[in-house]
Amino acid sequence: MLRVGLLGAGRIGRVHAQTISAHPQSRLCAVSDAISDAAESLAAEQGGRVSTSDDIIADPSIDAILIATPTDTHSDLIEAATQAGKAVLCEKPIDLNLERALACQAAVSNTDQPVMVGFNRRFDPSFSTLKTAADQGEIGTPEMLSITSFDPAPPPVSYIKVSGGLFRDMMIHDFDMANYLMGRLPVQISAVGSSLVDPEIGRAGDVDTAVVTMTYAGGQIAVIKNSRRAVYGYDQRIEVLGSGGMLQAQNILEHAVVKSTADGVTAAKPTYFFLERYMPAYRAEWDAFVQAVQAGSAMPVTLEDGVAALAMAEAATRSMQSGQPVAIEDVLKPVAK
Repeated sequence: MLRVGLLGAGRIGRVHAQTISAHPQSRLCAVSDAISDAAESLAAEQGGRVSTSDDIIADPSIDAILIATPTDTHSDLIEAATQAGKAVLCEKPIDLNLERALACQAAVSNTDQPVMVGFNRRFDPSFSTLKTAADQGEIGTPEMLSITSFDPAPPPVSYIKVSGGLFRDMMIHDFDMANYLMGRLPVQISAVGSSLVDPEIGRAGDVDTAVVTMTYAGGQIAVIKNSRRAVYGYDQRIEVLGSGGMLQAQNILEHAVVKSTADGVTAAKPTYFFLERYMPAYRAEWDAFVQAVQAGSAMPVTLEDGVAALAMAEAATRSMQSGQPVAIEDVLKPVAK
């Protein structure tokens, strides 16, 4: 039985608490949050005691730490938990700063403790099935990738101001998905973005609508489209065109009924948001973490994966600001020195 301490009792912390408690091989032992009422409420619902993050990390009875705190705390908590001998699953991103994320990666490498980054979409049944089919050569050689990720509505501007921006907060999932499907980093990124949904987002220094184009060493192309507003629901689609065909992962709909009449054909809207769309992925992600810890095997999503996605977000930010393509090696080289 994996004994788990949860740091963070907000919306995503609650999702993780449910998956921990429901898993037959893990137990939620302790919860912390800067808002004590949130921690107490979650502990009452899912079990475990309320404690501080420091005490949970130092507790010798805790085997693993799940970090679901604000992003600017992630690197510090990853380092503290691994130095205390804990396995870690941390929500994305590792940090808002690429240099700090690389320093965290270096510090963790000295502890020999397993760390997994919470890119849960890799564990979505549709996306993982698409990945398997592509890897098995069912459409020949992949040549073009298209990822669509539209939220149904923007978050509060107060969140936007501390999120790190659309590329680090929202599109970072899609950067990781591109790496997962293509099996490597692109060599160059070009990005454009606008504030079309809410002018307050623009005044906060961010964009709410963006397109990124990535090119690879073999000439392959990937395109990511993000918007903070899709009035019809949570739009999550992937398309891979290969030399021998195409693979598509379509939206998950609210139901599977299609009505066909003389007036036309209608179907349900996509599920409304990530809690509905990706709950199976969160459960599969946690199961993969538990199995890897118990078996002593490699984590399916590593700190290196987290750094790679953050480097792509940095490159996209620079490209949007400069209006020029940015090479990934130019983002990583100055940091690595």
